[in-house]
Amino acid sequence: MTYPRYTRLVSSLPASVPFIGPETLERERGAPFAARLGANENGFGPSPRAIAAMAAEAGEVWKYGDSTSLELRQALAAHHGRPENTIVVGEGVDGLLGCLVRLIIETGDAVVTSAGAYPTFNFHVEGFGGVLHKLPYKGDHEDPQALIAKAREVGAKLIYIANPDNPMGTWNTGAAIEAMIAEIPEGCLLVLDEAYIEMAPEEAVPQVAVDDPRVIRMRTFSKHYGLAGARIGYAMGAAELIAQFEKIRNHFGVNRIAQAGALAALADTTWSAFMARLIAGARGRIAEIAAENGLEAVPSATNFVAVDCGRDGAYARAVLAELAKADVFVRMPGVAPLDRCIRISCGPDAELDLLAKALPEALERAAAAL
Repeated sequence: MTYPRYTRLVSSLPASVPFIGPETLERERGAPFAARLGANENGFGPSPRAIAAMAAEAGEVWKYGDSTSLELRQALAAHHGRPENTIVVGEGVDGLLGCLVRLIIETGDAVVTSAGAYPTFNFHVEGFGGVLHKLPYKGDHEDPQALIAKAREVGAKLIYIANPDNPMGTWNTGAAIEAMIAEIPEGCLLVLDEAYIEMAPEEAVPQVAVDDPRVIRMRTFSKHYGLAGARIGYAMGAAELIAQFEKIRNHFGVNRIAQAGALAALADTTWSAFMARLIAGARGRIAEIAAENGLEAVPSATNFVAVDCGRDGAYARAVLAELAKADVFVRMPGVAPLDRCIRISCGPDAELDLLAKALPEALERAAAAL
């Protein structure tokens, strides 16, 4: 009998996924969620102009998408004031992270991140044989200076930090990120995940030279622009670094419908401003619901809010389970002490109403079960 000859690395890895999707959870429970507030999606949806552009492109889907995403890169270049050859478009931040790790990491190479930070990055690092060094958060924030010190200690090739942060929604100032970049060890690259930057205060945005070879910035259309299902994002970095993606990226991985939607979403500045108000309002509502139940909301610069349940991870997991029984889907950080929180995505009033109704009983039942 013949069989595939897997690599030693793949054979050594566990069969795992970074996240279990809400659809999988719904199939397991045999019923849909009434409130989908756990996946950091934008429940308010994309720009009507983006929807129209994607619908108009549907009849052309028999064609491959532009392998260079040229129109979108040109629009992004104008939007950010940088040359188009410093931008690469890919299948969301996740796909771009996979390409980046493949470019940089070989078996045994050191990578520095925060314990409890975005697990998909870790998934890629482990998949290419890298060695992860994880540091604790400083309070509810990632710790830029500690990450730099560790990178210097272990000779890291990559440092990962998200600003604003997932899963806590907090942020470091742009000045703090700039100071971090200034201290990056020789031969190390900072992966700056800015998936939520459109929802952050201006003070969170660092000033980074277009040709700075020490940093690559990851952006997405999944969050603020409401196109998570289209799977489209982009990275910005020095031209020489961006050119390396051409060696390994999936050149036809971004479909033409997604490109059309992203292009229209970027152009619809009126909807973008409206979205900022909707998300800010939902963050405020989630904080109010938390306070009504004696809980504290962690200040957020994202489209979700981490709510401190006031006890340990076991209690927060019990709250999560009770909310699921009430058809409310939320998630939580996976590492202590962050796991004292549940993480609630911003969404329409009707879904937040369901959260407000379900949360008091979920807290009571969780307390009784422990």
